[in-house]
Amino acid sequence: MDFIRNQLEGLGMSEPSIGYLSNIITIIFIAVISVLANFIAKKIVLKTINHLVNNNRYKWGNIIVEKKLFHKLSHLVPAVIIYYSAYIFPAYQALIEKSAMTYMIIIMITVLNALLNVFDDIYRSYEVSKIRPIKGYIQVAKIVLFIIGGIIVISNLIGQNPLIILSGLGALSAVLMLVFKDSILGLVAGIQLSSNDMVRVGDWIEMPKYDADGDVIDITLNTVKVMNFDKTITMIPSYALISDSFKNWRGMQISGGRRIKRSVYIDTSSISFCTQEMIVEFEKIHYLKEYVTTKLDEINAYNVEHHVNMESNVNGRQLTNVGVFREYIHQYLRNHPKIHKDMTLIVRQLAPGDKGLPLEIYAFSNDTAWGVYETVQADIFDHIFAVASTFGLRAFQNPTGHDIVQLKENKTYSREY
Repeated sequence: MDFIRNQLEGLGMSEPSIGYLSNIITIIFIAVISVLANFIAKKIVLKTINHLVNNNRYKWGNIIVEKKLFHKLSHLVPAVIIYYSAYIFPAYQALIEKSAMTYMIIIMITVLNALLNVFDDIYRSYEVSKIRPIKGYIQVAKIVLFIIGGIIVISNLIGQNPLIILSGLGALSAVLMLVFKDSILGLVAGIQLSSNDMVRVGDWIEMPKYDADGDVIDITLNTVKVMNFDKTITMIPSYALISDSFKNWRGMQISGGRRIKRSVYIDTSSISFCTQEMIVEFEKIHYLKEYVTTKLDEINAYNVEHHVNMESNVNGRQLTNVGVFREYIHQYLRNHPKIHKDMTLIVRQLAPGDKGLPLEIYAFSNDTAWGVYETVQADIFDHIFAVASTFGLRAFQNPTGHDIVQLKENKTYSREY
């Protein structure tokens, strides 16, 4: 500062102008030095450290780089320069030092938080983490870190000993817990939700207890806002997502496949062995030609080998129309352009009941959009119901009023003739 003032006096400037101009020049000089130091720290020192760490044979080096531990630490450089330059401005020295120290404390809190994340990730890289996880302890350490860091920041700003603030908070703890009960519960729940990645904005969740079924549009300290599919809004307390169960559909959306699980009920009285005429018709079906040929060769070989008397269909092995139909549905789904080929695809029989024999379709569409999914599912079952008669099968349904009227008309007609 003295050097700058002497140079300005040598230029013949007056005293008031020298004071203002020297301050401005000094501030600019400190800013340039800070920017230059920050540039060197980030572009040279940080890159060198990251290069050394990445080339290290230990896995933890990559984790440190991913968590940007040294990047956060580099923010201390300009703050330290500003802190030790505060004496140049005696009138504002206390304010500058306090501001710079507050900034450095905040940076150290973020660095320690990143360090805890590094410890957590390094520990997870070992098999023992599956048996004895430490994530809960890490979360507690973070809570303690932020509380202590907040107290230190406040004490630095007001110029008081942190122990005085702690003692004051201890006396008011009962009142604070009563007044801010919901906020404290929400805070803890929010930490759990974010740390465990249980719910995000945009997730589709279901929570029947609160009549919530829709997309999360906002997460606050105390509530999670859900827009249901009927466009109503449900507000769920944050801690309810920790204490109660809910379903998150994010996994389905990320996987790229949405499950189709629905049955078609076959009238058991329409199930029969395949006749020669039926087999001829089945061989004309593109999806069944290879199956029918292979299956008939297998059945004939078995029956010949075991000297089966073919005068009765009960003896030996025979093709059934429902078995061929099940295989047709399976091949139809395998060749369907909207079915996910890399996920489970099963066409199975369930236990028969008073509604007939259920044939269950268990597959996944390759589009998770609701509208597309429903269209794909409807198209598949439209086709199944339409082709069932080709296999000599009837879909089961309980008698309707039309069926009863038709039955009465048939009886009346038969009596007349």
